[in-house]
Amino acid sequence: MLRRVSILVLLGLSLHFLCAASPTKRHGVSIALPKRSSLTKLDGTFDYDRAVAQTVATQNKHRQNLVNYLNNFGYLPEGMEIKPVVTAPPPLIDEGDDELWAGQISIGSPAQKFLVDIDTGSSDLWIPSSSCKSSVCSSKHKYNAGSSSTSKKLSGTFSIQYGDGSSVSGPIYDDTVTVAGITVTEQTLSGVTELSSDFENDPTDGVFGFAYPKISNLQANTFFVNAFLQDAVSSNEFSLFLASSGSELFLGGTNTEKYSGVPEFHNVDLSTGFWQISGASITYGSSTAVSGFETIIDSGTTIMYGPPAAVKKFYAKISGSQLYDATNGLYSFPCSTSSSISFSWGGKSFAISSKNFNLGQTGTGSAQCVGALAGLDLGLGSSTWLLGDSFMKNVYTVFSFEQNAVGFASLV
Repeated sequence: MLRRVSILVLLGLSLHFLCAASPTKRHGVSIALPKRSSLTKLDGTFDYDRAVAQTVATQNKHRQNLVNYLNNFGYLPEGMEIKPVVTAPPPLIDEGDDELWAGQISIGSPAQKFLVDIDTGSSDLWIPSSSCKSSVCSSKHKYNAGSSSTSKKLSGTFSIQYGDGSSVSGPIYDDTVTVAGITVTEQTLSGVTELSSDFENDPTDGVFGFAYPKISNLQANTFFVNAFLQDAVSSNEFSLFLASSGSELFLGGTNTEKYSGVPEFHNVDLSTGFWQISGASITYGSSTAVSGFETIIDSGTTIMYGPPAAVKKFYAKISGSQLYDATNGLYSFPCSTSSSISFSWGGKSFAISSKNFNLGQTGTGSAQCVGALAGLDLGLGSSTWLLGDSFMKNVYTVFSFEQNAVGFASLV
């Protein structure tokens, strides 16, 4: 059974029927987010090792999401498949610029502060515990449940398996969580006592999930779902603006200063637990390469992924492109390529800038560059693509529980 969770929310139904705003509701607040590190080195070449590490992390994250869904409901959505855990490459040397889209939150009473990865591709909140003794935890802020008067230990254990054979795991708690003045009581989270070496060079303390509760390992509502249920925000939407500077998470609506026009909304497939929308197409120049596919919008993923056959079909439109790394589905293309690449869901076309698509030269002085779209089977379905930051940095993205939809708008 799913603990303490609104069954209506877990079934993915709209939340707009809930009670009217109270005087304590916040009319939208923004949280500044640092820049995520680039996969392009300072010399303009592609950072292959870092890209492979992030690809492995993406594969294992979404594998775990499907495991969570299966555990929660006893079946998987049609077309989805749990893939084997992917083995991670050797740890990278931290060059000091490995930043995620991170925001600061506080947990407990009195408040304990943490820097967490804002992830629309997962649904749990976890941070290291003060009981974590591994060397990975040594540089992290740690949650001391015993020091919080609002902490309550729950039954069960939180656990995620990673490609290096280690895991993130620990006990489960309810506690007060505050983000930019928005406070949620009895938020379910884990203070992990084991932390995978995958996070050793990660500057954040943990992960802050914003997808639907269906894929929650904790079997609980996310912070934002609870914020609306508890009347802490007046709008049942949050939005993301991702850029080289000034990036922000906006809770309780949108920041109209960041985009122009009206966001174009597309309905979410409520069966999956992801921010997944259908009817997408990708074009190169004036030619449509692939159409009629599903897309998951995931701020916790750096580049974009599609089914191998479909991605191969896309790159066939770019003269001079070729498979660069078969294992990770990476392609290269002539660096001089200038035609635009865009996604559409039946309305406006949203172009990806050359800067966001080009990950750098395959080597110093090379005329070939690596593209930010890889062909990889993540088990998410034979026609499902995963769109991470390489897409999201080109648009203003609205995630609406009110409409059960994702909206895109042109940047100012």
